Amino acid sequence: MDRRKFMAGCISLPLLAQAGGAQAQAGLSKIIFPFAAGAGGDTLCRLMAQEMAPVLQRTMVVENRTGGDGLIGIKAVKGGSPDGSMVLVTTGPTMYLLPMVETTPSFDTAKDFMPVSLLARFEFALVINPAIDATDFKSFVAWLKAHPDKASFGVPSNGTIPHFMGSKLEKDLGMPLTRVPYRGSAPILNDIIGGHISFGIVTLADALPQHRAKGVKIIAASSAERSPFAPDVPTLKESGIDLVADAWYGMWLPAGSPPEFASKLGAAASAALAKPEVKEKLTAIGLIPVGSTPEGLTKELAANIALWQPIVKATGYKITN
Repeated sequence: MDRRKFMAGCISLPLLAQAGGAQAQAGLSKIIFPFAAGAGGDTLCRLMAQEMAPVLQRTMVVENRTGGDGLIGIKAVKGGSPDGSMVLVTTGPTMYLLPMVETTPSFDTAKDFMPVSLLARFEFALVINPAIDATDFKSFVAWLKAHPDKASFGVPSNGTIPHFMGSKLEKDLGMPLTRVPYRGSAPILNDIIGGHISFGIVTLADALPQHRAKGVKIIAASSAERSPFAPDVPTLKESGIDLVADAWYGMWLPAGSPPEFASKLGAAASAALAKPEVKEKLTAIGLIPVGSTPEGLTKELAANIALWQPIVKATGYKITN
């Protein structure tokens, strides 16, 4: 059963990033990314490797450990040596949703991993066919209530933030909605354009090209404030839905790793994310660079658990493993 795919955009960067010239190498660190190469999170990892290697004086290699929709890579780092040789970069939702939906959780984020830094945020969008007679979220809800037989929506996969956003909308609107799981955003957008489903919940970055081309219409963003990528689009909160549902990428080490290395790693990550050229490359693919302390990452994770746990529990959704 599909669980989650949080991807947006793609640019090409070298697989190996290392310190140049006469700088000595203190060792090798593998950045384990549990999803496929060629998308936004993968690009983020390669940029971080490229920028951090000279600072840490380590060879840094990005390794895509795919499978289990995130679990293979996460479990590899969980079982890895706590010596700085393995670093996990993944989405926040994989770290807090998977333990909620697995019948037997494969990992405990707090016990099995050492937080390093929040890296970058991305947002979700509620997207409709522009042929629907609705100018904003409220008028679209009125349209849905007038056409209950057409209240179907697409999500990139079951068990993802868009899945549970749909559950929250269904409860808040007081009307049944039919969730249709897909494999990624592209087929959802195609079916919205084709009129096969009424709306979809996808990453904002995935929806923007079609929105700008008038193929689809973004009527609400999931962020706390209006997105810098679509400042004309109201948020769900502005539209009367009490929900903020952005997502993010974070960096972790295996539990028991040297605190000094974790501190150096976090400082190098934050410094890289503050560079104008790095910010430019990330915003070009719909990522908002942030950076944080380990405590900031832990606080972000706790806030997301508190937000989503009751929503997920109310759905009864579980993955048998």
